[in-house]
Amino acid sequence: MAQPKIAVIISSTRETRFGEKPAQWIYNLATQRSDIDVEILDLRDFPLPFFDEVASNAWVPSQNEVAQRWQKKVAEYDGYIFVTAEYNRSITGVLKNALDYAYPEWNKKPAAFVGYGSVGAARAIEQLRLICVELQMAPTRTGVHIQGADFMAVWQQGKNIAELEYLQQNAATMLDELIWWTNALKTAREQA
Repeated sequence: MAQPKIAVIISSTRETRFGEKPAQWIYNLATQRSDIDVEILDLRDFPLPFFDEVASNAWVPSQNEVAQRWQKKVAEYDGYIFVTAEYNRSITGVLKNALDYAYPEWNKKPAAFVGYGSVGAARAIEQLRLICVELQMAPTRTGVHIQGADFMAVWQQGKNIAELEYLQQNAATMLDELIWWTNALKTAREQA
């Protein structure tokens, strides 16, 4: 069986976004493992318009070329790590739009979460977990939350996320859970 392929999705496209830092940090941790292949997937590379298709691609093929390219890319992966901010107690609009543009590509695959902001994007991640369930994904229990003072220290004071040693254990547990679910669901998908 080929190595499971995991996407680390940067879910903000703002010019001044912070998401690249935690995405690179979790990517670096994940690439130290020998049991997965990891790639950063940036929503900036997929400038999707607001969802304007006849229906979900679960029912009707998408007409938009960027949407088709997005769906093809999402389908390549066996699991996902969403790196997200919290905007007004929810996920970013661009992430919700990207999730809505695909459906069968997400099905029966696990999702893990790295959040950042004043409460470590805890509320956004809870909403993202619900969305993932609707997309027939398996959200992991453990997430990583870069909160308050730590977020500000990294964002404005130049501290490196890797210096926040207590986040390492959560990240390791999250990756262990993600890989267990990735292997279980990949095996089940291949046997179906």
